[in-house]
Amino acid sequence: MSKWHFVTDGFVKNNPTFVLVLGMCPTLATTTSAMNGLEMGLATMFVLILSNIVISLIAPMVPDKVRIPVYITVIATFVTVLQLLMQAFTPSVYETLGLFIPLIVVNCIVLGRAEGFANKHSVGESALDGLGVGLGFTASLTVIGIVREILGSGSLFGWKFIAGDGILAFVMAPGAFLVLGFLMVLFNKYLAKK
Repeated sequence: MSKWHFVTDGFVKNNPTFVLVLGMCPTLATTTSAMNGLEMGLATMFVLILSNIVISLIAPMVPDKVRIPVYITVIATFVTVLQLLMQAFTPSVYETLGLFIPLIVVNCIVLGRAEGFANKHSVGESALDGLGVGLGFTASLTVIGIVREILGSGSLFGWKFIAGDGILAFVMAPGAFLVLGFLMVLFNKYLAKK
């Protein structure tokens, strides 16, 4: 049996945004545009894959009493590396995402995968799980960002193709909740048909 089901499960069956409803803070706050959603998803995927690999390696040696603090320390280390890399090589992206990059440390997707999967599986399986969940999260944020950007500003990835200002509510918090709710319904209806 192929191990690629770890990737597809994280992308579809256990999609963190539309099925598990995890990581709602960055989902609602950073998806004002498709590019922001894509960038936040990729940043989270970077931390998710690397922390899953390291946690899978160290899990047998970590006592149960300190398991969660050790996992958070591993995740925080990769978030710090990500922050430093973004500040050095993509300062505009770092400025745009701002506070939400350090909040990846407490993102329940990352800690949930560490606790629920990586500490019980091999390094390869944990890396594939991180990739699948990361891709699912990235795709979800990008799709939400696409819908909000088109409806809110008449553009896509910054390219303006509809004249006028768009519907302001979609680039604000109420639009995020509406788009997320409708996309969750559509995604779960799709899963129910399978």
